[in-house]
Amino acid sequence: MNALQLNAVGKTFVMHLQGGLRLPVLRDVTFSVAPGECVALTGPSGAGKSSILKLIYGNYRCDTGQIAIQAGTETIDIATAAPREIIAVRHSTLGYVTQFLRAVPRVSALDIVAEPQIARGTKPDEARAQAATLLGRLNIPERLWSLPPATFSGGEQQRVNLARGLLPDHPVLLLDEPTASLDAKNRAVVIDMVRERKQRGAAIVTILHDDETRAAIADTLIDTTRFAA
Repeated sequence: MNALQLNAVGKTFVMHLQGGLRLPVLRDVTFSVAPGECVALTGPSGAGKSSILKLIYGNYRCDTGQIAIQAGTETIDIATAAPREIIAVRHSTLGYVTQFLRAVPRVSALDIVAEPQIARGTKPDEARAQAATLLGRLNIPERLWSLPPATFSGGEQQRVNLARGLLPDHPVLLLDEPTASLDAKNRAVVIDMVRERKQRGAAIVTILHDDETRAAIADTLIDTTRFAA
């Protein structure tokens, strides 16, 4: 059974400030991801890769097709699900690591990473201990854990973002350029972490422009230019 299945998904943006101009961007997006599989979306900038991730996560609504996610014993169609159902799926099943951390003022890096686990019912002390382990593994110095990440470097913020997104054990995981701003040492750490998630059965959809990283973690490549509307 696939953890994620997209069937004939299409998306058109309506430019309301341009007199309702319709801009078709994707058509007939069809692919599946099995537990333990990593699918990498490829293609040039503007080919719709990030839009596909946002459609899966429910940030964008598709105009046609089905986005079926296996959430426990239920299959949820993100394309037609109510907002409360999408929120529930994100809580239990669907993780999304974007390219950039939305730093919260006056909230420490440790608490930012631990927050999703606490929201899922983990005791705060246990969640912070898990967060500390992951921050350490991602080479964030302990002296920074109690500080808000707004003043961190871009690479440090990205690693905090990765820790926050990878700590919950989501069965379906979306990764948008997870190694884009990382040096070779930290890129290798992230590759190992993604491999571990695959071994535990996570179905992963990622965008990667780095050929070496793609070769290290991706099982399937999908050229998104074939979905251009």
